[in-house]
Amino acid sequence: MSKALITGIAGQDAAYLSRLLLDKGYEVVGIDRPGRPGAPLPRLQGLGVAGDVRVVGLDLTDFSGLSRLLEREQPDELYNLAGQSIVRSSWQDPIQATKDTAQAALTLLEALRLSWPSARFLQASSSEMFGGAKQDRWDEATPFLPHSPYAVAKLFAHQSTVNYRTTLGLHASCAILFNHESPFRGTDFVLGKIADGVARIKLGQARTLQLGNLDSQRDWGHARDYVCAMHLMLQQARPGDYVVATGRTATVREACRIAFAHAGLAMDDHVVVDPALVRPGEVRCIEADASKARRELGWEPKTGLEDLIVEMVEAAHRRGGR
Repeated sequence: MSKALITGIAGQDAAYLSRLLLDKGYEVVGIDRPGRPGAPLPRLQGLGVAGDVRVVGLDLTDFSGLSRLLEREQPDELYNLAGQSIVRSSWQDPIQATKDTAQAALTLLEALRLSWPSARFLQASSSEMFGGAKQDRWDEATPFLPHSPYAVAKLFAHQSTVNYRTTLGLHASCAILFNHESPFRGTDFVLGKIADGVARIKLGQARTLQLGNLDSQRDWGHARDYVCAMHLMLQQARPGDYVVATGRTATVREACRIAFAHAGLAMDDHVVVDPALVRPGEVRCIEADASKARRELGWEPKTGLEDLIVEMVEAAHRRGGR
């Protein structure tokens, strides 16, 4: 039986990855923040795997603790999905965002190198690292130009992973993930906010939905599909970096229209633009090119934007709003 260690086990991606690996016969060990022994993990519960994942509490900047954990567990694969995940929040506390994302990744890599270097390592990188890149298509060769503390921290973690691979010989890969969502997304993310807002309006709990830049563009996919790409990356004989995206770019406005139309509502009757919600350093998203992942991994996204949004709206409606 293969064993996988997953950081950020309380998150959306970790839940879907845990489900995927358990279905494949893995033993899964998750790392959560310290001080939460026995705390409920609703995303794991929502996918019916909470009782099948063994969870340990550990600070990812604790080198000694990580080293002991790796020596004890001896995982075949290590997926680093932890870190600060909200771009806006990284502006509010850039020091903590850097610690949670950049320092944690480096500590993991060094502990892995010294304590259990045979494990294969996956770093969850972000399309936010491209920032102000000028190319019309973004792929693995596109230069990075981060525009937020979150993106800078992710780039440090990404480049550290590349360095440990090329210089020190670890089987370490980076998944450059474009936006990926699911019914587990919170309202800090725009698709989660839209799904929740539409559900509240449909249920008569609200009349309006306040959003920022409706012309902001993103490539949105389903987290369930993207964790499949992560797993495939660690099955390759040689490690590498892969853009993971659908190749379809849509605006927030288009996503809104899909969500409101599914609920039988007119978007223009309910959406209010609030300039205060426009984030600094807005990323210019053009077109993601995931052809390397398709060609080398045989990976294809299975869930289109319309189906993703419908799934999120229906889940939010079942919950009765958040």
